[in-house]
Amino acid sequence: MLGWILLFFIIALIAGVMGFGGVAGAAAGIAQILFFVFLVLLVVSLVSHLMGTRRRGP
Repeated sequence: MLGWILLFFIIALIAGVMGFGGVAGAAAGIAQILFFVFLVLLVVSLVSHLMGTRRRGP
């Protein structure tokens, strides 16, 4: 998912430099949404890992 965020960020930068404000804004918005989704999934994953059952050795 971080790869998608970086891709849309780069698209936004290139579009902004070339003067395509609408495309740059849309790509930046998508990158921002993906970033927050990634953060939520990271927090859920960490909490589930910490709250999960621990395996005991043999």
